[in-house]
Amino acid sequence: MLKGLGRTQQDLLNALLHHANGMSIDELAEQLAVTRTAIRQHLAALEGAGLVRRGDTRPTGRRPEQLYRLTDHAKEQFPRQYQLLASVLIDEVAGIIGPEALASLMRSMGRKLARDREQDVVDEGTIVQHMNQAGYEAEVIFRSSDDKEIVAHNCVFHRLAAAHPVVCELDLALIGKLGGGDVEHSECLVRGGHVCRFKLRPSAPPDTATEAASANTDKPA
Repeated sequence: MLKGLGRTQQDLLNALLHHANGMSIDELAEQLAVTRTAIRQHLAALEGAGLVRRGDTRPTGRRPEQLYRLTDHAKEQFPRQYQLLASVLIDEVAGIIGPEALASLMRSMGRKLARDREQDVVDEGTIVQHMNQAGYEAEVIFRSSDDKEIVAHNCVFHRLAAAHPVVCELDLALIGKLGGGDVEHSECLVRGGHVCRFKLRPSAPPDTATEAASANTDKPA
């Protein structure tokens, strides 16, 4: 987001990043070597964008000075290494519990995320709303009246999933839990696709023979 700003606005945000308690218009004008009027205009634009907020006032012996600070949203626009940490954690967990248990863990996390959002099964349109809140840029595609796909144009874990494909299990479990079914992942951005395509299928009924065997195992000898 910062790359879309002008040089002066980027310099202004960088200055505020280094002054956690805030800076006044005079201090910003002096540090950036621009006029107070220009600083006021830039601050107004950055406030409107949710990047700067008014902080405390500072007594001066005359009229108190208004200080300006970065918002939490602005701080998140500066470089972060969440992906590096996540990648290291996945490697470590895989080494401790093994790849199959890691995949199971990812699915468990996906189902938990779904339960945090909905208590009941929902349709594809509602699933897409939840996905878009997370940044997937998803939509429902109707191939016919009863044939729907969820198409995501953005993978929010793309670089992480490229290094650790098991991360896709989280997405599949999330969608499956929300929609109350199994998920067919017919196209994947990580595997070279142009989008990610998901299609909900009814969950397969439990195998009768397997259930009977499980019941017999549970009976006392």
